[in-house]
Amino acid sequence: MTDLLYLPDSDDVTAFSATVTEATPEYIVLDGTYFYAEGGGQPADHGVIEWDGGRAEIGDVRKNHGDVRHRIESLEGEVPAEGTTVEAEIDTERREKLTRMHTAQHVLSRVVLDEYGAETAGNQVYEDRSRIDFEPANFDADDIAFIEERTNEVIERGLSVTKENRPREQVEANVTEGRALLDLIPDSVDPLRVVEIEGFDMCPCGGTHVDSLDEIGRVEVIEDTSKGADVHRIEFELVD
Repeated sequence: MTDLLYLPDSDDVTAFSATVTEATPEYIVLDGTYFYAEGGGQPADHGVIEWDGGRAEIGDVRKNHGDVRHRIESLEGEVPAEGTTVEAEIDTERREKLTRMHTAQHVLSRVVLDEYGAETAGNQVYEDRSRIDFEPANFDADDIAFIEERTNEVIERGLSVTKENRPREQVEANVTEGRALLDLIPDSVDPLRVVEIEGFDMCPCGGTHVDSLDEIGRVEVIEDTSKGADVHRIEFELVD
């Protein structure tokens, strides 16, 4: 099983050493990794893994029955043997973009829940833009302008962001209704990794996040669309 070393609060680490536990021409498994594996609407990290006599460009990372498979996009040299010590480096610029985007998504989702009572039905984070589906929701132009303004007001406060493991019972007692789909998380997952924005929001989440909201930049809504049946999609980008 691969240890997810970035949890709960080391998601700023982008270079590390590890030991190979399995390797094929398609993927490498390490005993521990700071690479983020795709999930929760956030894409996987990209980067490089190097060892004596070889190098692999990593273009995707996926979980597989407790292991994390770092998928090889290109390979130089022979596949590393089990037990080989490797040096890994995550694409820092990509990680930072996704980290800022994911935290902005938390802020915008909480604004919409507080102001309109609409829950986040789905989301997808990208480097250059992101989207969130809200339900039940049917926003007009004034609503969109208000959501953008209110989201940026919160971000400009520069609130601190805490990431830590907490007992599931505590999380269930304190999370705002509509802010987390706890019934989709197996009961065996305890404790839960929680992301809390100081005095504003608390949500179980395994993604990468900034330490302070003033790292995000400004949110700019670039498109909004009705997806039918009281589902409304908001797409946004970040402006430095």
